[in-house]
Parts: sequence; C-alpha cells; structure tokens
Amino acid sequence: MSTTLSADEIDAIVAHGPWPVPFTPDPGNRFSGQPAAIELGRRLFADPRLSADGKRACISCHQPDRGFADGLARSVAAHGGPLDRNAQGLLDVRLQHWFGWDGAADSLWAFVLRPLGDDREMGAGPSVLAALMAGDPELSSRYRMLDPNPDPSRLRVDIAKALAAYLETLESPRTRFDTLRDALARGDPGATADYPSDALRGLQLFVGRGRCNLCHIGPAFSNGEFNDIGRPFMVNTSRPDPGRHAGVKAVLTDPYNRLGKYVDAIVDPMVGPTASTARLSTRPDSRGKTVDDPAVRTRHLAPAHRNFGEFRVPGLRGALLTAPYGHDGSLPALTDVVRHYSEIDLERLHADGESLLRPLHLDAQQSADLIAFLRTLSEPERRPQGVSPLSPRPDRAVP
Repeated sequence: MSTTLSADEIDAIVAHGPWPVPFTPDPGNRFSGQPAAIELGRRLFADPRLSADGKRACISCHQPDRGFADGLARSVAAHGGPLDRNAQGLLDVRLQHWFGWDGAADSLWAFVLRPLGDDREMGAGPSVLAALMAGDPELSSRYRMLDPNPDPSRLRVDIAKALAAYLETLESPRTRFDTLRDALARGDPGATADYPSDALRGLQLFVGRGRCNLCHIGPAFSNGEFNDIGRPFMVNTSRPDPGRHAGVKAVLTDPYNRLGKYVDAIVDPMVGPTASTARLSTRPDSRGKTVDDPAVRTRHLAPAHRNFGEFRVPGLRGALLTAPYGHDGSLPALTDVVRHYSEIDLERLHADGESLLRPLHLDAQQSADLIAFLRTLSEPERRPQGVSPLSPRPDRAVP
C-alpha cells in the first residue's frame, strides 16, 4: 500500500479515525442534541450575567480562537489570583466520559455545574440564575420552549444542561491528518504524497518507538483516562493537587452524578420515558436494541491511592491552539511537551511504576518531526471561505 509505511504502522494510523465521530445524545440530558437548547446554551455561554459580579462569562476562560481555552497557565479567579489549574480546551469535549483535569464529574452537564457555582469562578447561585431568567424575557421564552412548565428548583440544572447541549457542538475540524488517514484506509497508494515528510516521520515515531498512541488513542487521540506523567502536582509551596484521587471522591459524593435524581429519564420513542439511568440495567428496548446503562462507570468507580497526582490524558486535536499545556499550564509550548517526554524522570512517577512511560531520548530532528506531526492535527483539511474552522458542525448548528 505504501513504500514508506509498514502494515502495522498503517493499521495504527487508521485506528485514529474516522473523523468526526457520529453524535450520540447524552441519555441523562433531555436537552442534548436539541437545536433550541443548543441556541440557549450558546447565548448563555457568552453572557456575563451568568456570573455573580456580572463581569465574567464562560467564554472569558474558554475563547473560540484559542480552542476554547484562554492562553494562560492558570486562569484568573474572581478574586484576581490564579485558579488551581489550566483552563482545558473544550473542542470535542462530548467524547469524554469523565470531565475536568481530575474527572470530578461523570457527565458534561454536571461538569458545567462546578464552575457555574464556584465563587472563585462564576459564583452563580440560584438567586443569580432566577434573576437572570426573570429579567430577560427572551431567555425565559427560550427556556419555556424547552420546558413549558419548568420546575424552579431545577433551574440551575437545566441551565447547565442547556450549556452542555451547546458544548456538545464544539467539534474540531477535519485535518491534514484525516486526509492521510482516510486515504490509507481506502488503500490509496499515493496517500502520503501530499503529507509533509517531516510530519510523516513524526507520525511513525508517534505510533512506533514513541508509543504515544498507547494513551493518545482513537479518533480523539485520548483514551479518556488519567495518568501520572511525572509533572509537579503542587498548587503552591504548601498545597498539593491530588488530581484524580480527589476527582474520584468528588464523583462518588456528587448529588448530580449519573446515579442521582437529576438524571433525566431514558426515552424510548416507541414507548415513552423509561427508568432513569440511576436504576437502568442493560435491557432491550421496544425494537430489540440493547440500551446500555450510562452510569455503569460511576457505579463501579472506586478510589485508589495510585490515583494521587494523576491527570487527564488530553486529546491532541487542535492542540496548537490551546497552549500552554499540562494541568497547571507549566509547559509553554509543544516543544516543551516533547522535551518532557524525551527527558522524563522515572523517579518522579508512582512507586508502583508507570510502565507505559520511558524517556524517548529524542534528537533534535526527531523532536522537530514529532512536533510537525502534532501540527497537522490542528491544520484544517479545508476552510471554506467565510466559515471558521472552529464552527459547530452544520448539521447540529442553529441558524
């Protein structure tokens, strides 16, 4: 198939697609995929009235031209000091099953609730949200389009679910890599002709000796899990960041998790609403199709000491936009990320060993090649005139 790539390399590359991944609504969010909810969420995302001081909006820390990150090592808190962590980019966030650097939420809407109510971030308590809806007839009307008889006690959750419906549309564009990947999947003998030679060498390193694809796997280039990669985990000189260790505990005690009462009912279009996901077990629906329990991961989640200092394996699509990198933003550029893995100190890893990681000992050319490949994951396949590469997918966007 190719004079440059081996059969094993081609198989590994093809496993990173196809892209985009088909949309699947969140079964615990009745607003998921609904155009009216997406539009309400889009408006709320940019509305500073959603914060206690009326000065901060979600978009303040999640800016479209930065891959929905903010370009800072650690975002600025409402009190003016730094927050504990780097603002993660939100492109392709719907593909995660744990949310945040520590995975402290098991659904996208539960993840939204955290900054929404945190006094260091938005600080939008029930009274702030009620006043916003009561004082804006257009927002109130859009909300009632989704629920003609809304329950005031669920307003905060419903706002988070509308915001989540919008965030689900933030999908990174197809890239130069996807053109190569699809050609290889078709068996096109000229697949590598238009792909940069340095990027191709970097891709071979990524799926070969570097073994980067053991964690950065699949179409989104992430396994969705958490690892200790030997980075410092101190918020400051006196306070550590436990990472996933605290995230697991947060999920299990969260009243908004997938086992709780705020999860919406599963709707089988043939028979109407069925059991909530908190009580659902795998069963056939009215058409004989299996319905999986979306809370199964939460149900079997348990804390472990080894989770201390573990943080999310980030996806790599659009990474060029989201610098600086790492849970604390301590890696300013992709060159610093590659250098970290080239020179990683195994003594900094968990005592029980992190067998996937080892120093790569890259030379200057290999480092440059790997960065050239990573850049192709941020270079759009094509950009029609007047259309932003970060626009939501046309089939799910709202005019």
